[in-house]
Amino acid sequence: MTAKCWLVFYCAVLVSVNGNGANASSSETADSTKAQITVLYDAFGETSAMQTDWGYAAFVEYGGKRILFDTGNNPDVLAENAKARGIDLSKLDFVVMSHRHGDHMGGLTFVLRVNPKVTIYAPKEGFGVYGADLPSTFYRKDPSLPPKQRYYNGSPPEVMRFGSAWPAANFQLVDKNPEITPNIHLVTLVSDNPGTLELRELSLVINTSEGLVIVVGCSHPGIDNIVESATAINPRIHFITGGFHLVVAPDPEIERVVAALHDRFRVEYVAPPSLHRRASVHDAKEGFRRSLHLCGVGHNTSSNTGRKSQVENSVKWLARMDSNHRPLPCQGNSSTSGIPKAKCDLIPAVKL
Repeated sequence: MTAKCWLVFYCAVLVSVNGNGANASSSETADSTKAQITVLYDAFGETSAMQTDWGYAAFVEYGGKRILFDTGNNPDVLAENAKARGIDLSKLDFVVMSHRHGDHMGGLTFVLRVNPKVTIYAPKEGFGVYGADLPSTFYRKDPSLPPKQRYYNGSPPEVMRFGSAWPAANFQLVDKNPEITPNIHLVTLVSDNPGTLELRELSLVINTSEGLVIVVGCSHPGIDNIVESATAINPRIHFITGGFHLVVAPDPEIERVVAALHDRFRVEYVAPPSLHRRASVHDAKEGFRRSLHLCGVGHNTSSNTGRKSQVENSVKWLARMDSNHRPLPCQGNSSTSGIPKAKCDLIPAVKL
């Protein structure tokens, strides 16, 4: 039976994805109809111009908006990597903080240094690091006590507000799934997994003409649960990038997640970053492991002569899989795909 292949790839510090599946350099002028993603922070790569470190941050451009998703682990590394890519973080429209773990929020001090008033969307949690508020009705009151033995002398404010680690920052706390600007959404879920129980996490969801582009932080609530929530916006999932948090998951769990993304949600492209990479995240077979190809820090297009050469030089696909998640040989040729057979494993739209 003929089926469209599922394409899986890694791009460590540069991933540019537009609405029709082509890839382009972030140095080119951003097209407001395309979602372009430049990964600024990750743990591996090839270029000496950018530093590697454990953590994640991605610069996203869409609809004329400039968005920073997470800030990595270290403010100095984020600053150097943004400078190396020519990205001015003082000109952001807003920031999205996925969750409260240090390897995703450690660079926020640099962002606030260069852009102190930027709007920052962050998960709303009780007594959270980004600040919080609760109605004063949350605690039981005893009017029989004298005022000096009662909170606020017995007259608490209607809403009790709690401080954050960045008291001057412009946080907008999120506990729902808002559309924050046309076609740009946030999806919020709470983890029920051991070790991250009750942690709230935000994911960025962009509704493009080709389907949803989803940027995730660590997927502590489960990448399949995040995708399921996003399908309320649009059932077609074009592209997912970010942390899937499967680095210590057993193979049966990995296979379950892969099956859900491929079979249930029909995800077209995925690009998990290196800090969550593991060969068996996609397939446990030794033959698949040998087919891995990586593009790392600062990888960019080497030709501006046309869309085909941009695609060929900007990303290497890990593998193309059939409906049973088995690696498939390249079937493209110049008559069916427009790309020579030897290079069709680099392009995002070969049909099998």
